[in-house]
Parts: sequence; C-alpha cells; structure tokens
Amino acid sequence: MRTNRMTLSAIGLAAAATLSLAACGSGSSSSSASASESKSASAASSMAASPSASMSGSASAPAAAAGDIVAVASANPTTTTLVTALDAAGLVSALQAPGPFTVFAHTDEAFAALPAGVLDKLVQPQNKEALTKILTYHVVNGEVPSSAVKDGQVPTLEGESLTISTANGVTVNGAKVTTPDVEATNGVIHLIDTVLLPPGFDPATLQ
Repeated sequence: MRTNRMTLSAIGLAAAATLSLAACGSGSSSSSASASESKSASAASSMAASPSASMSGSASAPAAAAGDIVAVASANPTTTTLVTALDAAGLVSALQAPGPFTVFAHTDEAFAALPAGVLDKLVQPQNKEALTKILTYHVVNGEVPSSAVKDGQVPTLEGESLTISTANGVTVNGAKVTTPDVEATNGVIHLIDTVLLPPGFDPATLQ
C-alpha cells in the first residue's frame, strides 16, 4: 500500500485507526470474515479490472521477496524511513498480520520532500495519532496487483478514499507508482513518489 521521499505524514485517527488496521489484518477466520472480508472485497473489487490495465510506464517490478510487508520494506533500501515510521506509529505488528493488504509505500525520497521539520515531528510520541492516520491512508484492505487496477475511488484503512488514475501510468492521488508489484506473503507493495496526506490534515497542527 522515488526512494528518498518515502511516505509518512500526520494522522488524526489515532487508536481507532490502529485498531481498525489490526482487525483487518487478523480477519481471516470464518467467524470474523463478515466484517473485514467484506471490506477487503469492496476495496479489491473497486480496483479490479482486466489484466491489460497494468501499471504501464512504471519501472519493472523486482523479483518477489520472501517475508511479510514489514520484512520486505525493511529489506528495501528505498523504504527505510517508512519502516521507521511504522515502528513509531506502532503499526509493525498490524502489517505483519495475515491481511492481505495493498500498500502504496512512499519512498525515502518522498519523505524527504515533505516541508522542513514535518518528518521529525511526525515520529515524535505526541504526534503518533497523526502519523498513524497518514500511514493507514496508504493501505488498502485486500491484495490488488498492477494487473487488476482501474480508475476510481478506493477506501483505505484510515477511512478516507484514494483516487486511482491510469491515464498516464498509474497514479494515486496524483502520486506516481514508480515500482509496482513488490510481493510479500501478506499482500503487495506499490512504491510511490509522494507522501499522501489525508483530507483535512494540516502539518501546522503538529507539535
């Protein structure tokens, strides 16, 4: 769900977002599937399309890496800031859950492009809620490979939706997918070149 800009920004959804993400990740049993699987099916179906709707114009995907989303991101030298942010937000265990998830992962370069001081503030304990909101805004419930993408709105675990476009390659809220289909055991990662901020988020509110 460019390397130096990797994604992270603020959050206003706090504990509710974290619990939502953890619940989605563990909803694989039949007794709890009614809630989390219906959301997964909705997110996946809203992005599903014919195999020809691939992320054209993006860099070719690397070979599948072993491990869950967190392990794969940790092994990628372009997503080190994202891993640090996941740890600061307390979302590591949530993204190690069965899922599956689709993560639009901002690169280190994307993080570096944030206004001066924003990233440093985001990883501070007092801004954990804002950070969680931003990170979960990059995660979609359900595994959606590049071969199953179409234009439209896609709900995120944060609660708001992302806008997907395939007009000029694949973009997410205007951010370009630079490397699609980085596979993990519990989902798929698509690298993007911009940190996505949830609607209404104001970096000036960070302490």
